[in-house]
Amino acid sequence: MSDTLVVKKREKVGSSATRRLRGEGQIPVNLYGHGEANASLSVPTEQVLAVIKHGGKLVKLSGDISETALLREVQWDTYSKDIIHVDLLRVSEKELVETTVAVELKGTAPGITEGGVLQFVLHELHIECPAISIPEKLFANINDLHLGKAIHASAIVLPEGAKLTTDPHLVIVSCVAPHKEEEVA
Repeated sequence: MSDTLVVKKREKVGSSATRRLRGEGQIPVNLYGHGEANASLSVPTEQVLAVIKHGGKLVKLSGDISETALLREVQWDTYSKDIIHVDLLRVSEKELVETTVAVELKGTAPGITEGGVLQFVLHELHIECPAISIPEKLFANINDLHLGKAIHASAIVLPEGAKLTTDPHLVIVSCVAPHKEEEVA
C-alpha cells in the first residue's frame, strides 16, 4: 500500500529558507536516485506525519513531480518532536529494495501459563522485496511458544517475492524461566 504526497518544487534552499518553509507547515524534502538530478521539494507536514504514523515506506508523489519514491530517511529535531527534513529515493514499483520492517507479536504464548516470561529480542527485520510489496509490519505468531522454546527470524512469514536479509538463525522472541535471585543471609 502506498500513500500520496503532494509535492511542490522549491527554488530557495538553505537554513533560513527551510526554517521559513517549516513555519508555513511544509517540510523540506530531497528526492534523489535512478541517475536523475536531485530535486528540492516541499510537502505538507500532516501528509508526512500520516505516512510515518502508520509505518508507510512507499509513497506516490503528485503535484510538481509524479513519481514513486521510498521514504529513505526522516530527520527529527533534537527533542524528536518536529520533522526537520525528509529524504526520498526514486524507485519503480517492481524494483527490489532492501528495507527494515517492524515485527509485531500476535497471539498468547502457552509458555507464560507454564511459568515462563517472554523475551522479545529482535523488534525489526531486514528484508529485500519489490517496492510495491513492502509490508507495514511482519507478524510473529506466538500461539505455540512454550517454555524453553524460541521463534527465529526464518519462521516469520514474508510477503510474496520477499527475501530475508537478516540472519535467519537470530531469535525474535523466546519464552524462558524467570530468573530468581538468591537471598543474601
